[in-house]
Amino acid sequence: QVQLVESGGDSVQTGGSLRLSCVGPGFTNSTYCMAWFRQVPGKEREGVAGLDREESSRYYAHDVKGRFAISADNAKNTLYLEMNSLKPEDTAMYYCATKRPFVHCSWAVFVESAYNSWGQGTQVTVSS
Repeated sequence: QVQLVESGGDSVQTGGSLRLSCVGPGFTNSTYCMAWFRQVPGKEREGVAGLDREESSRYYAHDVKGRFAISADNAKNTLYLEMNSLKPEDTAMYYCATKRPFVHCSWAVFVESAYNSWGQGTQVTVSS
């Protein structure tokens, strides 16, 4: 498994912005699919954004499309999630995750069980 460490979570007001980072010392060129999920207490973890580095494809959940942007800096082994126009309903613990080597995102990009490496999470709180 790849070790992942998220950071960047904070408390902001509605309309604010944050950039989350996920450092993965174990990222290699064979790590194709990387994603961000979020979870609120009492609810299932949901996919937010996915990136297939090999295919240069990006995937977004409907309610974040146009507000969030996923990107990666391969030289720094870092995955980012740029979040703009934040809403109270974006409040959650955010996790980064990767699939096994050589596995693309494709149709299972937001299927939690398709990922084998997870970070510990970073809290995002948006107040109205």
